[in-house]
Amino acid sequence: MAKFKKKKSEPTPGSEDSKSKIVDTIDTPEIEKPESISDASKEPTKDPSISETEKSDKDKKLAKLFWMRIALGIIAGAAATFVFEGIEGEERRWASIGFMIMLFFATIIVAKGMKMQLPSSDRKKIVTQGIGSYVFLYLFTWIVSYTLTHLGDAPTGINL
Repeated sequence: MAKFKKKKSEPTPGSEDSKSKIVDTIDTPEIEKPESISDASKEPTKDPSISETEKSDKDKKLAKLFWMRIALGIIAGAAATFVFEGIEGEERRWASIGFMIMLFFATIIVAKGMKMQLPSSDRKKIVTQGIGSYVFLYLFTWIVSYTLTHLGDAPTGINL
């Protein structure tokens, strides 16, 4: 580590005198006041303005897409238990995950068919809207339905 030497000299006599010579008055420029809020809203934006009806229509379609993916995740997760019953081992897992991805791409095609008028900054919402909920609900439903259907098969499981 670097060692620093302490200053051993006395403070300069009369240093208090130099502080009193500092000029306290400094000319400060006035701050410009904003003209009005309405002038700020007139600035051009990158995206064309969207009317309230178009915005509510867009929000309704995005909500419809979200709930469609939620419902499809639950239904497809339960269906995957029975569709891939004949496949054994590791292949069953990968087939189910591939099935989940294919159904998600199908929802993207359906979403593009809904003809949502999205600004260029929101184009990726077609893909990202509800993706996390879809994946987790699919996996949760698939695991729970598989566990419930194969509950009696395990030697230590509870027989129903």
